[in-house]
Amino acid sequence: MINERLKILRKRKKWSLQYIADHLGIAKSTYAGYESGHRRPSLEAIHLIADLFNTSTDYLLGRVDEPTFKPKGKNIQSSPPIELTNLPCLDLTIDGETLSDEEMQHFIAFIRAKRALEKQTL
Repeated sequence: MINERLKILRKRKKWSLQYIADHLGIAKSTYAGYESGHRRPSLEAIHLIADLFNTSTDYLLGRVDEPTFKPKGKNIQSSPPIELTNLPCLDLTIDGETLSDEEMQHFIAFIRAKRALEKQTL
């Protein structure tokens, strides 16, 4: 079960085996073994993988079918999405510095270009 879930999560993120292995601090062959089912990750590795994919260990282990992590005991309400192009007065910061209007426009243009490239590769 865990190997199938790992493949699904990696493919959704479009991450390479090497990328994940580097972030987990393990060899690529070790992580590939997790996905193929030839190796079983330790409890510590499962915890690190869940954190990396922003999911729960229960999802990785097949105890729940929803990969979205929802902390127990907290009533999290989803807020509606914010359209950045409609908020010129919104102060967004990166590294403590407020983005200028020009930087916001570059940011929006970057995201649009990235999405267009991703659509071309599908």
